[in-house]
Amino acid sequence: MDGVLVDSEPIWREVEREVFGGLGIEVADEDLFETMGVRVADVVERWHRRSPWDEPSREEVARSIVDGVVEAIERRGAVNRAAIRAIDYVDGLGLRLALASSSPMRLIRSVLSLGGLADRFEAVLSAEDEERGKPDPAVYLSAARELGVPPDRCLAVEDSINGVRSAKAAGMVCVAVPVSGVSDGFEGADLVLGSIAELDDRIWASTGTVPAAAPSAR
Repeated sequence: MDGVLVDSEPIWREVEREVFGGLGIEVADEDLFETMGVRVADVVERWHRRSPWDEPSREEVARSIVDGVVEAIERRGAVNRAAIRAIDYVDGLGLRLALASSSPMRLIRSVLSLGGLADRFEAVLSAEDEERGKPDPAVYLSAARELGVPPDRCLAVEDSINGVRSAKAAGMVCVAVPVSGVSDGFEGADLVLGSIAELDDRIWASTGTVPAAAPSAR
């Protein structure tokens, strides 16, 4: 979702800088790119290990970050129109859609509401409900189970290196659409696109897969 359906990664970085800065922790862009695709609770835990603080609690810090991101997205966020067209494309092939995100469900619902996408996904899952978040494959494996589809018959679209690692660890084909500012580390993806607008019939030959359904078979 983040970085694919909505350009929220800059918002995450902005809010994290502000919240961690309030704790006296200077966060560099390299650090923020490294934790892209990771659950916010895991990001907070990582920084607490590096630069421990007493108050507020880690749960309160995570909540402050999510509050800031939700507020910013609801105020100035916009769903990627090319992502909407990509959804229309795969839906037109008769393929089943799931959303598997590291973001908390509260933020997922805000983004889906923002884009009128609440009814476009058969399954919507948050890694906050898993024992481990991305790059662990748990949320992707749960998505495959929800759809009743073997993981190796799933194609994941990811914007982050941690997300690619998660999808590949689940045994899925993975198409990467790197966000601006991140270009290295996507060698594990089966295909790297310059934009979600490039998701079309060419991906099947490029990834060595074929759609499981066609419009005539719907």
